[in-house]
Amino acid sequence: MTIGTAASARTLGRKAGKLVVGNWKLHGSLAGNEALLGDLLASPVLSAPGVTAAVCVPFPYLAQCQARLSGQVLGFGAQDVSAQVSGAYTGEVSAPMIAEFGARFVIVGHSERRTYHGETDAGVAAKTVRVLDAGMTPIVCVGETLAEREAGETKAVVTRQLEAVLAVLTAEQAVQIVVAYEPVWAIGTGKTATSAEAQEVHAHLRSLLRAKGEAVMDVAVLYGGSVKPDNAAELFSMADVDGGLIGGAALKAADFLAICEAGLPR
Repeated sequence: MTIGTAASARTLGRKAGKLVVGNWKLHGSLAGNEALLGDLLASPVLSAPGVTAAVCVPFPYLAQCQARLSGQVLGFGAQDVSAQVSGAYTGEVSAPMIAEFGARFVIVGHSERRTYHGETDAGVAAKTVRVLDAGMTPIVCVGETLAEREAGETKAVVTRQLEAVLAVLTAEQAVQIVVAYEPVWAIGTGKTATSAEAQEVHAHLRSLLRAKGEAVMDVAVLYGGSVKPDNAAELFSMADVDGGLIGGAALKAADFLAICEAGLPR
């Protein structure tokens, strides 16, 4: 399956197999990226049926990914996007700009954007629409903090976050998104939700998607809390875990490939 050749939103439902997306965050260099991408492309794992893989990179490296990944089995995308299409918004990068590079994915509403940049549910919803309008696939992130989990508010938090997005989409648009559940307390801490805890939240998210339409219930729901080679297979075995949004492990070819391999049909 070749992806990343053009910016075109396509349905990536759970029936298409596992989706594994690496989020490089604030990491990378031209030389380092070339080595990492080369190692990934050299592996037969990414060509195996049953798993789709992609990397979401800092904006300056979109051109490098376009040159290196167009027509390849590894897709690529961005980590954020402006809620504006154009105008006097210094420092912003619009969805049409990202799409010009052939990106397929854009992460929206990542917990680090919500925490460090004050992104609101309404803002995340607006960004989701911009990504879809530009023909790309938004990866909509939801998740609770440790305090919210300990207060028993997990489902209320993720419901609020996801429903804010679904409310501004038609069923036809909603079927084109990807959802990522990222418990904030498990990001970069080495902690992870148990497979049962992840499944419980994913099943709840699936019920919210189902309420938007029968087709929408098959939207891919990824787990994004410290996925590693040693826990990926168990997490991916859960009925409603359709892949992973991978942080630190995406910066090491061997780890990322091992996670992708864990997503292959057994």
